[in-house]
Amino acid sequence: MRSLEDELFPSTPGKVKIERTHTINRQFYRCFASTSTMFLWALFLIALTASYLSFQSFVDSGSRYFSASWGGIQWEKQVRNSAQISRSDDIRNGGGKMSVLVTGAAGFVGSHVSLSLKKRGDGVVGIDNFNNYYDPTLKKSRKNLLSKNGIFIVEGDINDAKLLAKLFDIVAFTHVMHLAAQAGVRYAMENPNSYIHSNIAGLVTLLETCKSANPQPSIVWASSSSVYGLNEKVPFSESDRTDQPASLYAATKKAGEEITHTYNHIYGLSITGLRFFTVYGPWGRPDMAYFSFTRNILQGKPITVYRGKNLVDLARDFTYIDDIVKGCLGSLDTSGKSTGSSGKKTGPAPYRIFNLGNTSPVTVPTLVSILERHLKMKAKKNIIDMPGNGDVPFTHANISSAMNEFDYKPTTDLQTGLKKFVRWYLSYYGYNHGKPVN
Repeated sequence: MRSLEDELFPSTPGKVKIERTHTINRQFYRCFASTSTMFLWALFLIALTASYLSFQSFVDSGSRYFSASWGGIQWEKQVRNSAQISRSDDIRNGGGKMSVLVTGAAGFVGSHVSLSLKKRGDGVVGIDNFNNYYDPTLKKSRKNLLSKNGIFIVEGDINDAKLLAKLFDIVAFTHVMHLAAQAGVRYAMENPNSYIHSNIAGLVTLLETCKSANPQPSIVWASSSSVYGLNEKVPFSESDRTDQPASLYAATKKAGEEITHTYNHIYGLSITGLRFFTVYGPWGRPDMAYFSFTRNILQGKPITVYRGKNLVDLARDFTYIDDIVKGCLGSLDTSGKSTGSSGKKTGPAPYRIFNLGNTSPVTVPTLVSILERHLKMKAKKNIIDMPGNGDVPFTHANISSAMNEFDYKPTTDLQTGLKKFVRWYLSYYGYNHGKPVN
């Protein structure tokens, strides 16, 4: 019977060495084989992970490509075609034919300006984010109208620097008509961040793109009569103080004026700011008083009419859309050229601010009376004191600067303008003698 020692260490000479060697080799082989297997498995897992990540990246990229609202050969072709200039004459003071990027092109003023530019033969490309501040269906309808007239609107946000850079890469825009903004005085109390996003951050993103463009475009943009704020001197003149805003909306527009002045000073961008006074007319904004009054009167609902201090009626310098468009085009035509190149200024460039109003303030009760006459229906009125929501009691424009610079002359009074608006409203919404058409 073999002892434990014999089992572990055989007595045959040389056998111990050989078997020990075989044992060590087997252990080494097993260890090596195990390590190799683990190494191969590790390589396999790494390759599998890399393949998955690569595939996932491909899927994500493809998803982004197919879901993106801009980009691609066909998209670029639409942009180029829309920017094509068709007019052969050259009658503008600024010289040269225009290819214009219109921001907020599906908006009220933006759609009218785009159509007028295209009608006279200028190249026009629009951009709009179609937000839901008011019914996006109306914006889509405006977009369809522009599309029928050969104007392409890019669906995107002016805060998208890559999109703006791409547009300028495709088209050497000579001008930018910047009308995209978060509008409305009262809504700022509900969603203040939207005003910072659009009216300040969006403006800066656009200006950054313009100052880096080569050539730099001339810029005309929409400020607002709201910058006059609590100023009591009338009529409002561009030289009046504007450091007393009564609303966040007004403050963002005033900030925009300071920001644009800075970019003009540093980068040589030609910039014109337009202070609009209560624009109204067909295809208007549903949040405006004249629009909501019309809707409520037709539906038999009461309207809210605000009064100022001491029972004084509120008054506005209502300006018809066609007159505003004339002012916008006149500003573009006389804007002069930017003096920078790829972000470097080579000399001073024009910096201007103009009031665009009608110069004939009308009280809100008078507005209601005119609507009642055109609609052939009486309004149910709730008359209350004006709350502290940022509204001002009156507006009145001094337009002498715009008259001198580009012969701006408003020609549509409120009676005529509201008649045209009511005709459009009844047609668009399908009303017949105050009753919806089924």
